[in-house]
Amino acid sequence: MINVVLYCRYSSHNQTEMSIEGQRKVCLDYCNQNSYNIINEYIDRALTGTSDKRPQFQKMIADSVKRQFDYIIVYQLDRFARNRYDSATYKAKLKKNGVRVLSARENISDDASGVLMEAVLEGMAEYYSKELAQKVSRGMALNAEKCLSNGGKIPLGYCIGENKKFQIDKNNANTVKYIYQMYADGKTVTEIITHLNSQGHTTSNNVPFNKNSLRKILRNKRYCGIYTYNGIEIKDGMPRIIDDELFEEVQIIMDKNKITPARAKAKNEYILTTKLFCGYCKEMMTGYSGMGKSGTTYYYYICNGVKKKICKKKMVNKDYIENLVISECRKLLTDENIIKIANEVVAECEAEKDTTNLKRLNKLLSDNKRKHTNLMNAIMECDIENVRKSFYAEIPKLEEASTEIENEILKEQSNQVNLTVPQIKFFLSALKKGDVNDIKYRKTLVSTFINAIYLYDDKITLIFNSGDMPVTIDDILLSEIDDSNETAKCLFLNNIDSP
Repeated sequence: MINVVLYCRYSSHNQTEMSIEGQRKVCLDYCNQNSYNIINEYIDRALTGTSDKRPQFQKMIADSVKRQFDYIIVYQLDRFARNRYDSATYKAKLKKNGVRVLSARENISDDASGVLMEAVLEGMAEYYSKELAQKVSRGMALNAEKCLSNGGKIPLGYCIGENKKFQIDKNNANTVKYIYQMYADGKTVTEIITHLNSQGHTTSNNVPFNKNSLRKILRNKRYCGIYTYNGIEIKDGMPRIIDDELFEEVQIIMDKNKITPARAKAKNEYILTTKLFCGYCKEMMTGYSGMGKSGTTYYYYICNGVKKKICKKKMVNKDYIENLVISECRKLLTDENIIKIANEVVAECEAEKDTTNLKRLNKLLSDNKRKHTNLMNAIMECDIENVRKSFYAEIPKLEEASTEIENEILKEQSNQVNLTVPQIKFFLSALKKGDVNDIKYRKTLVSTFINAIYLYDDKITLIFNSGDMPVTIDDILLSEIDDSNETAKCLFLNNIDSP
């Protein structure tokens, strides 16, 4: 069962409460058609989509961290955010939490250049966040060489001194020693947890102990004085809490008690989900697996209309259709197209900029500085002491107001998109050189270039974000099905039971 949430919004301009109910009905129908399980609804009333102050919207973004839902369903994409850059930014945050935004009303957006811009922005946001992470990692590695704290969670039993060095927190250090000794004396993890929680002890996060938190403590090399960070280990880089003999004894017992978990099934990611539609009934096609006569498991995309018994579209082999789409995406990355896309995205970014508030703030700052100058001139020309004092009293107020306005300007500027053609060309050129077998690379290609795919039994129509005419590949699918070829037989599913 796929869990989803609804997001509905109406602004005060030419819209009423009925707009919410209308949006909600369309979203509910869409969820029913696709068998989605609605676990929550977020509704903002009389708030514009360009505002980041939407309380329910922000709560929804925050709740996505819990990973309790897979999709956010909106009536149409402008209900999510009217600004493309904001939309791309929030979608990137959601993507990290495994959440995607689906429009109940739009399979394809009619603003091709805007969709392309958003897709490229989303891809670039992820690319540059990785680049930034690498720079941050380099700085943190320098800290690690000095055995300094790099932030994040502080292990139970330690605190951080003014010099960013780890120091022993005596009260909690005794708890750590107690945990190690109990385990070495034969107590089980469950018994130790029960005892600690009953005595009111908590983890470094100030929450009750569980099996994961306890095992992390029992495996943490820092307690015997080894500083660790991202593969770096420095002996005697930390103040010691546990001696080597006790630490090693605990490791031996843990290894003996370790139960080898069953091999987890490899997770198959269906990268065309939400992009792939049946050409006949226009229902979405989603992932499905089945076992063939030989006992081999095959992975497919199946039309949701088939599940509802309203369509007879054949299933299609997952790898086959994904490889075909990836191949078509890579064909777009010619030098000529890269230049064209870069110019188009930059032009759209400029068109999307809303500088109204920035202009207002700059005018306020200019007026404030003018008043400050006039006041200073008045002070110099005034011979009346009481008047001069009253003028002087106004100076700090103007300076404080000026600082506040400058801070607001900085915030507003940080929300503006300032992309250049070389930046986008660099990103697209990196995509051109990517590893076709890397799942993240494949997903980035699809999200950047594919708007929608309509699949028939004898052809496929791809609609790209680039705004070009739809590309249809005729007869490529059925022509490769040969009764004498077991691999080709499995391009479409005829030899396993349908769901």
